[in-house]
Amino acid sequence: MNIRRSNPINITRYGRTRHKSHDFDDLSSLRTTESVQSFSPNLGSPTPPETPSTSYCISSIGKYLLLEPLEGDHIFRAAYIHSGEELICKVFDITRYQESLAAYFCLSAHENINQIVEILLGDSRAYVFFRKSHGDMHSFVRTCRRLQEAEASRLFYQIASAVAHCHDNGLVLRDLKLRKFIFPSEDRSLIKLESLEDAYILQGEDDSLSDKHGCPAYVSPEILNTTGSYSGKAADVWSLGVMLYTILVGRYPFHDVEPSSLFSKIRRGQFSIPESLTPKARCLIRSILRREPAERLTSREILDHPWFSSSIRSTVLGQGKQDKETSDQVVPDVNMEEDLDKFFI
Repeated sequence: MNIRRSNPINITRYGRTRHKSHDFDDLSSLRTTESVQSFSPNLGSPTPPETPSTSYCISSIGKYLLLEPLEGDHIFRAAYIHSGEELICKVFDITRYQESLAAYFCLSAHENINQIVEILLGDSRAYVFFRKSHGDMHSFVRTCRRLQEAEASRLFYQIASAVAHCHDNGLVLRDLKLRKFIFPSEDRSLIKLESLEDAYILQGEDDSLSDKHGCPAYVSPEILNTTGSYSGKAADVWSLGVMLYTILVGRYPFHDVEPSSLFSKIRRGQFSIPESLTPKARCLIRSILRREPAERLTSREILDHPWFSSSIRSTVLGQGKQDKETSDQVVPDVNMEEDLDKFFI
């Protein structure tokens, strides 16, 4: 990881504007902000993203160009000045960037975890550069409606591998969801955990947490039921189970328009699995989405499940035709990223 301080850092505002028509075609796959807020899958057509500001200034920061903002004033599309290669730049307050990025500094590199390219430090801001992504897992599953088991096993193995690497090294990820996993290339052969900024660094072997935040559709029963602490790793594993179910079935295992009804369903932990899935896939889902945290597989044990050995082998032999059968509810194009704190009384 290359961290450089430039004093003062060179920031030049170009006296011209760029318009959305000049954007790269796949810009929308990086991040969108949905205007509809819901806790259950959307049965209708995709909600178009909000239209960003029609003009903006281009800034030169060191050897990079900061282009249009992707999210507020802290995430920007960026590019190398000399090669034109696209990147993503996240901007942090200089006094807080080390705290925000602490998980990156204590975790060894992993193929399925997005890495920092470079950090430039100015007087008041830290500019953190990452490689450009080519869409996220949520959007991909939503487009496909659901994945065939061969492709699902190939991608989910990488997702579980990233989580296991974090758990093995004392990190609890907490806010796990499909949207957090991105494709670094257009062929979608590799998938990476997009960010470690929400990760919690454990002190020792105890993974007990007491804070409650995350995505409603992915939250575990014990977080909703307990007033004390819970196992952070087991809660991460529950989120993995929700992800696996959604990838294979095309809808969330627990869904409802009203938060109270959604949480009630999660507390009961009852869900149905289509018979169209193979026995090994159904077995893995049920081994992860167990109501009792101690009965769930660990993230490392998930990787040893026999579903992967058979499904990954079939992937090598060739993909079958895409299943044309449709499901009753599909992965939503809505904002599932609300903070849960306001729902806990």
